[in-house]
Amino acid sequence: MAVDPVDPDGPPDGKWLNRGIVGVGGASFFSDAGHELVTSLLPSFLTATLHAGPAALGAIEGASDALMGLSKLAGGPLSAEPSRRARVASGGYLVTAVATALIGVCTMVWQVAGLRALAWAARGVRSPARNALLVSITPRAAFGRASGIERAGDNAGAIVGPLLAGLLVGVIGVRSAILVSFIPSVFAAVAITVTARAARRVLAAPEGRARLGFNLRELRDSGAARALVPVAFFELGNLATTLLILRATGLLTGEGRDPAAAAALAIFFYAAHNAAATVAALLGGHLVDRYGPRVVFAAGAAVYVAAYLLFGFSPHAWGPVLAAFILAGAGIGCAETAQSAAVALALPDRLRGNGFGVLGLVQSAGDLGATVTAGILWAAFSPTIAFGYAAAWMLASIACSGALRPARPPVNPPPASVT
Repeated sequence: MAVDPVDPDGPPDGKWLNRGIVGVGGASFFSDAGHELVTSLLPSFLTATLHAGPAALGAIEGASDALMGLSKLAGGPLSAEPSRRARVASGGYLVTAVATALIGVCTMVWQVAGLRALAWAARGVRSPARNALLVSITPRAAFGRASGIERAGDNAGAIVGPLLAGLLVGVIGVRSAILVSFIPSVFAAVAITVTARAARRVLAAPEGRARLGFNLRELRDSGAARALVPVAFFELGNLATTLLILRATGLLTGEGRDPAAAAALAIFFYAAHNAAATVAALLGGHLVDRYGPRVVFAAGAAVYVAAYLLFGFSPHAWGPVLAAFILAGAGIGCAETAQSAAVALALPDRLRGNGFGVLGLVQSAGDLGATVTAGILWAAFSPTIAFGYAAAWMLASIACSGALRPARPPVNPPPASVT
């Protein structure tokens, strides 16, 4: 797919890697390190400290994830105006930092639930603003590489966060470790502020204040709705990593290890999954800019099919389990990078916030449906059936991945309509 060297809605082409793009990658890294630190400690904090059961953990996480998906949709219109998206992104990172760290002082389960919901809602609202800021300071020919840096930062943070949790909990305890999560999260807010300043230097001041609206008709006419079909199929097969860890623990236990040793090894393999996702996001970003998002997206889905086959049919041996985690990490790194780049390529700047918001809702809803359905199939039949179900959706996403080919944008986009 050929792309224009100059984006009519963004900065002129040239040296694509700038301070603002590095700022977005840094924000994703520090923010993910902070909230993954807390996520790693949340099960033990709820059960051992607050004496709650696994049902409470499931309810808190499920409700927070659903709220984050809805918040991403709401964050789209808030990100339509360039001057507003900087404030939304910075505020979202700061609220996430404060709400996540305050979990460490909670004494009741409902307090944890409220703060977790607030933190995840802020994460959802800020995501379209962050992505729109990123694209606004990136030459069109480098959209894929910029998206890859953001995704790589996110996945690298998911490696560092649990490692910090394991280090800190033995030194200062669970509560204090959760409070310490505020430090990397504040670095994230500082990093996104650097990006906001870079965006203000690039983007001209708008002539008038845009009215809030979802612009669904314009999104449909732009082809973005069509491009979301393969994304939806992919997400309906994108199982939560907790299911991957659960399956790995069972397979590794069958190799003669006790359950505790198997669980520890599965978590180590999960770190390898995140490392593979980091590398794949960087490599996938370069490939998106060269070959287009469709090729990278389809490759990511195909790698996921191979991973699910290993999870479903693997013998009780550590080698195939590790390979499955690495393949799944490579798949998500490529696919998520391609999804973000496809939305950026398909839409002008004034619609990108809305597009990223709808993309976030599709991702969250699909992930929830995939995990719930696979869990039911696992309980009713077998894990092999559950992973086969997920692999079928991945194959469907490959079959219709041609919808991710972006149309060539007009040189002079039509004036914005207010809805």
